[in-house]
Amino acid sequence: MSFKNRQMRLFWQRMVLALVGTLVATMGRDVAAAENEPPPGLTYADVSYAPHVSCTLDFCQAPGDGPRPLLVYIHGGGWTGGDKRADAGDVRPFLEKGISYAAINYRLTSEALLPAPVHDAARAIQFLRTKAKEWNIDATRIALTGGSAGACTSMWILFHDDLADPQSPDPVLRESTRVVAAAVHGGQTSIDPKVIEPWLGPNVLQHRMIHLSVGESSLQQALDNYDKHRPLYEEFSPYNHLDAQDPPLLMTYRMKLTLPSEDKSHGIHHPVYGLKLKEKSDALGHECHLVITASSTADPYHSAREFLMEKLTKQ
Repeated sequence: MSFKNRQMRLFWQRMVLALVGTLVATMGRDVAAAENEPPPGLTYADVSYAPHVSCTLDFCQAPGDGPRPLLVYIHGGGWTGGDKRADAGDVRPFLEKGISYAAINYRLTSEALLPAPVHDAARAIQFLRTKAKEWNIDATRIALTGGSAGACTSMWILFHDDLADPQSPDPVLRESTRVVAAAVHGGQTSIDPKVIEPWLGPNVLQHRMIHLSVGESSLQQALDNYDKHRPLYEEFSPYNHLDAQDPPLLMTYRMKLTLPSEDKSHGIHHPVYGLKLKEKSDALGHECHLVITASSTADPYHSAREFLMEKLTKQ
């Protein structure tokens, strides 16, 4: 090959590489933009609902005549991470059915220990009720959804006695925390290590949610100080608050039913959490639905979306 031909070949190789680099960079920007794309119909973003920088929410107002039902999304992450950013594909079907959508952030346990993450979420529900007229919300039809720790929080709010304080000088705290339903996935129905280890085996206790939620840097410290932390573990285990009059719940789990749990991730999202709660629920006569995708459990509802839409649009 002549020198001139080699030079031309090198020139075109460089041109192709430059073009590929440009395309890759453009695709990367497009993907990042898609990942950061706000949900459809975003009406308000990063609205503060409490005097803490982490306590913000996004709100998408659905079209329709009269006040609209509301679905509130509580993100997961073990109360140690995560964000309220919702996937557009999860939001759009509800807006199209005339159901408004809110997603919340809350203080993580690196900022404030229990009860902060859970009580923040409960306050967000109260705050949204104060916006009922301004944001066209039907305050009598609010439901919850979320995964993992967001599921645990959702179930706690669903089952817990109303936190409304009619005498509070804070108008937000005078509002009710009660909701009409919740549909959650991979949720912990108990966070008490003395309860969940017999259910699931020792691996579940390796998950940081268990010790960081009470301010301990290791599992061993949490166990050594168990008597000190026991009230928090018991209080923030949804299982302990369930009664027959509570609103309906749908739980989904994707993990295998094998026991003991294989590792900390399998343990903290294990279907046994759902099985234990459903046993108690059925004994009380409470409406509870459980779908375990890995074992083909039968249920009248095929999806959380179907369940939530029915509960929120039922007159």
